[in-house]
Amino acid sequence: MAEEGLRVEAISPIIASAPLGPSRRRYANAAARIATPLAPLVLLALLQTLETRFGRVRRGQRWGARTLDLDIVLWSGGSWRSKTLTVPHPRFRERLFVLTPAAAVAADWHDPAGTCTIRHLHARLTRPRPTPR
Repeated sequence: MAEEGLRVEAISPIIASAPLGPSRRRYANAAARIATPLAPLVLLALLQTLETRFGRVRRGQRWGARTLDLDIVLWSGGSWRSKTLTVPHPRFRERLFVLTPAAAVAADWHDPAGTCTIRHLHARLTRPRPTPR
C-alpha cells in the first residue's frame, strides 16, 4: 500500500459483532493505524476504491450487508467536516465494535472533542455496572 500513499503501522485483532440495521449477518471488525500524507477526502476516495476492488456494491441502503466497509474513525489532524466525511466518526464513542479494535492500535489517542483517550472511552462502555434493584 506504500505506493498508494499508505503505511500500515498497526493492525488490531479481528472481533465479531452483531449488525446494526437490517443486515442479518455478523461482521468482522478490526482497526488499522496508518500513516499517510493524504488529506481526509483523498484518503476516503482511496478507501472507497479499495472497497470496490473487494466487491462492495453501493446500493444506497444505509447499513445494508456489504463485503467491506472502511471508515476513517480518527485522524491525527483532529476534526474534519465536509459534505461527505465527518472525522471523528460521529458515533465511534458509543460503538464497542469500533472502540475495542481502536484501543488495540491507538489506546492513547485523544478524542478531539474532549480529553478522553480511546482507552478511557472503551473503559466507559465495558466497566461493570451495578444491577438495578
